[in-house]
Amino acid sequence: MTHTLQLSSERLRCEIAPALGGCIVGLWLGELPVLRSQPAAQLATSRQSASYPLVPYSNRIAQALLQWQGQSYPLAANNPPEPHAIHGVGWQQPWQVLAADAQSARLAYQHLPDAAWPFAFASTQEFRLTPDALELRLSLSNQAGQPVPAGLGWHPFFVKRPGSHIAFQAQGRWEMGEDKLPTRRASVQGLDTDCASLDLDHCFDGWDGLVQLRDEALRMRIRSDLGCLVVFTNGARDTVAIEPVSHVNNAANLVAAGQRAEDLGLRVLQPGETMSAQMRIEVEAVR
Repeated sequence: MTHTLQLSSERLRCEIAPALGGCIVGLWLGELPVLRSQPAAQLATSRQSASYPLVPYSNRIAQALLQWQGQSYPLAANNPPEPHAIHGVGWQQPWQVLAADAQSARLAYQHLPDAAWPFAFASTQEFRLTPDALELRLSLSNQAGQPVPAGLGWHPFFVKRPGSHIAFQAQGRWEMGEDKLPTRRASVQGLDTDCASLDLDHCFDGWDGLVQLRDEALRMRIRSDLGCLVVFTNGARDTVAIEPVSHVNNAANLVAAGQRAEDLGLRVLQPGETMSAQMRIEVEAVR
């Protein structure tokens, strides 16, 4: 049986599964699911959960081959049948509970070099539930003896109910090829549209840090200090993935191909250096 942590604050409830990739099993306002939510026992992987952490990178690394500072590092293709490495390594590893109470929890993951990622790092997740919001903080510390490419973010799946509408401001959108890798950047102003017929799996950059999502039952605001946002949904899906992330998809390999890390949001962490990010999901009922 999967051990979970239960957080509650007035009408908001959150359930976390540390051993299953440090994922969020569910988030509810009363009995109404905010995120895709189901019993922990029904989850075979954190990819089926309400949300999971993205560390030490987000989205895909092309053909599971990291190009970094003149060297090639084969990675595990960790989401078959895709040929790419995807969403980092934290979502596939158990996390240790450092502290937990009725409204908060702190988890940790220690990574040693392996086939999934060649550089040692440490990561922590912090969760705090208030009466109207879930607050998250994710940190990544470079424990390798060299500068490393680094990124992080979250992958929450919001329930797509009748009347779902998404709105946010951004400056660019990275178009995607059939291989699910970015091809070129187009100038856009974000989105302001209904979700029912939306068909997207794209990364937006120049995001201003706020997404407004509403439907017939809830109003939600997703806030983060990260500068990129991945939105993933289509007409056949009953969820909208709204993913605050630090960098563009396949960023490290785009840097190796000549693009600037700072233009892509990719951090280069020196030995011992730490990066952190925050996300806040604010929820209120439609009255």
